[in-house]
Formats: sequence, C-alpha cells, structure tokens
Amino acid sequence: MTKDSDYLKNDGKVQFDTFTMHDPAISTNILAIAAEETDYAKKSLDGRLAFVEKLLGAKSFDSAIQIQSEYAKSFFDGFVAQATKMGELYSSLAKLVFKPFGGAPLIPKA
Repeated sequence: MTKDSDYLKNDGKVQFDTFTMHDPAISTNILAIAAEETDYAKKSLDGRLAFVEKLLGAKSFDSAIQIQSEYAKSFFDGFVAQATKMGELYSSLAKLVFKPFGGAPLIPKA
C-alpha cells in the first residue's frame, strides 16, 4: 500500500509540475484567443452601431425591414465564422495543454 501511495503522490507532483511549468506555446495561444475575442467584440460593436444608424435613417417600414434582414444575415455569418475560428484556437490550446499527459499511466502496473 505504501508503494502505491508513494507512486500516486509522486505521479501527482510530476503532473502538477508539468502543467504549471511555463510553456511559451500555451501563453502565445492564450494571448491569440484574447486578441481574437477583443477584435470580434470591437467589430461586433461597430456593426451594431452602423446598423442602428442605418435603421434610424430608414424612410419607410419596408426599408427598415430590409436593413434589419441584412444585419441579421451579416451578424449570423460573422458569428458562425468567429465560432469556427475560436473553436480551432481552443482545440489547439487543449492539444498543447493535454500533450504532456498523453502517455502517462494513471495506475501502476503490478
């Protein structure tokens, strides 16, 4: 029993040290995610402001509906593109973070 508890204690320390060590690739990926989110938020806000300005300048009900339809389509297309891009960034981050744990056994062989 002591052998197993020592193994688990040491294995947990190795995994913790591996996870907490500074990896520039992980930091770079996290910064890329933050920059992408910031850019998307700015573009989204600019798009909303332009939409409101167009909507306030609408001369008729039909033109207001047309403006709203165009905005909804462009917003949805932009959202899907952003979600795809963020999914790829988070996927690559997960691969980097879990890479050290790929071949480590959780339970020692007897």
